[in-house]
Amino acid sequence: MELFAGVGAVPAGFGPSAVTIGKFDGVHVGHRGILAQLASLAAARGLAPVVVTFDRHPMALFKPEACPVALASNAERAALLAEAGVAATLELEFTRALSELSPEEFVDQVLVAALDARLVLAGRDFRFGHRGAGTIDTLRELGESRGFEVGLLEDVDIDGSRVSSTRIREHLAAGRVREAAELLGRYPSVRSTVVHGDAIGREIGFPTANLDPAMEGFLPADGVYASWATIDGRRYAAAVSIGDNPTFAGIPARRTEAHLLDADVDAYDKPIELEFVEFIRPMIAFDGIESLTRALADDVVAIRAILSAEPAPGG
Repeated sequence: MELFAGVGAVPAGFGPSAVTIGKFDGVHVGHRGILAQLASLAAARGLAPVVVTFDRHPMALFKPEACPVALASNAERAALLAEAGVAATLELEFTRALSELSPEEFVDQVLVAALDARLVLAGRDFRFGHRGAGTIDTLRELGESRGFEVGLLEDVDIDGSRVSSTRIREHLAAGRVREAAELLGRYPSVRSTVVHGDAIGREIGFPTANLDPAMEGFLPADGVYASWATIDGRRYAAAVSIGDNPTFAGIPARRTEAHLLDADVDAYDKPIELEFVEFIRPMIAFDGIESLTRALADDVVAIRAILSAEPAPGG
């Protein structure tokens, strides 16, 4: 897949193309339904299937304190779009200047001049241009004069509810990683780097890889999870804890630690990806190290059983 960072990066003569536009946060099953329609219609017309997206959520510019945490980084989103069969992604920097383009200017600069769009797919509630002035009807009118067709996208529902990034965040914020995975079409995940911790886990027989709090992805609610951990391209079954450690005093708030089952890996300073399979229990305070270690041993038994019935990602 070709990735264009801005209109200026699109080579002259690119296209003709079939285009859909959106944030595509997480590239969930709803997005994949859209991308399947895009690929099918593009193939039937001999067009390149293209996604137009943005480098950040619009709220990051206009109301950053209320901006939702992204489900995936831009790099992961690009990889997921490529897996879905997209020929090219145009990632626009969401600036104030971009937000102030009129619907006509957006269509002319992005869809027509850059991408030579012949088919544009959009949902019923699609809005574009300054202050969302453009609707799907606007897009149809512009398409008639600019030489492209507009196709209507239908929402993808699961159990009668529309699949959305907002629903996925709600599930993750409540620790419902199974439900989030159903909507994502894969295990929810985060990516970070392994950093040095306080070595308490190693001292009590459960060494952990501590994640740098600066991570990509939406971290689920505090608790213990059955997970897959990937380090140096190898996947390991893991017990992951998120939150403070109420059994010990002076531990920094909300940390993420992964205890690799049946493996002792020197992972310091290495990238790590965690994929969350199932919530095991909340974080609770124990009355001492003995009761804590018993609980951790019970966690490991439960997690082994869960992961033995789960396919490792990509396996």
